[in-house]
Amino acid sequence: MTYLLTDTGLAALSAFVDPDTLFAFDLDGTLAPIAADPTEIRVAPAVAAALAALRERAAVAIITGRSRQDAQRHLGMTPQYLVGNHGAEGLPGWERYAEEFRRQGGDWAGQLMRALPAGQHPGIVVENKGMSVSVHYRAARQRPEARSLVLKAIGQLVPPPRVVGGKYVENLLPEEAPDKGTALLELMNRAGCAKGLFVGDDMTDEDVFRLDWEQLFTVRVGAGRNSRARYFLRDQEEILALLRLINEALTHINH
Repeated sequence: MTYLLTDTGLAALSAFVDPDTLFAFDLDGTLAPIAADPTEIRVAPAVAAALAALRERAAVAIITGRSRQDAQRHLGMTPQYLVGNHGAEGLPGWERYAEEFRRQGGDWAGQLMRALPAGQHPGIVVENKGMSVSVHYRAARQRPEARSLVLKAIGQLVPPPRVVGGKYVENLLPEEAPDKGTALLELMNRAGCAKGLFVGDDMTDEDVFRLDWEQLFTVRVGAGRNSRARYFLRDQEEILALLRLINEALTHINH
């Protein structure tokens, strides 16, 4: 990966960006800092304002692991496209699968709550997001031991889910559900955009990064050693600089 905020990275960004680009972002760890309590994340007002300004110039999508309803509460603006549950919720064309994905998520959550009773495993939290389930262990005192317990419980689920790891969390999705990569490509088609720029920060975003297509400009928040993203930002605080650079580039093009 190349650090984006260098002469090389900025030149590549400027050459790529135009109004026919779909600008897509993850939420937690990307638009907002990771919070120990997921209910307490906060998109900074300046970031929300920059996103709203971008929405006036081009198509904007948020593709997040949160449910759509939960994500919208935190965004501070309304994008053209909001896809939740790691791609499983709200993707145009997939509406007929929604009830099955929701039933599957509820079933897994019930199995996990029986396997990991809350009082017996402090710090492990089972979160039913509707069409996916996340098992958090960030608050556990012994995270390696907690992760082992979580993975053991997940291994006993029927039917087995698609498992995508994250930062002290394991995300469970129906095998048939679209991932973030599929979601991005379908949204580009829906928006009539020939190109897509995507910014994310963890393993669920690698479904986009590994597409490795020249019409995609991929940015990872944080330098991941094994990431397939082309560019990286050092930390989440640099997201505002990126949004302002994109808005500035589009302003020059439109004038």
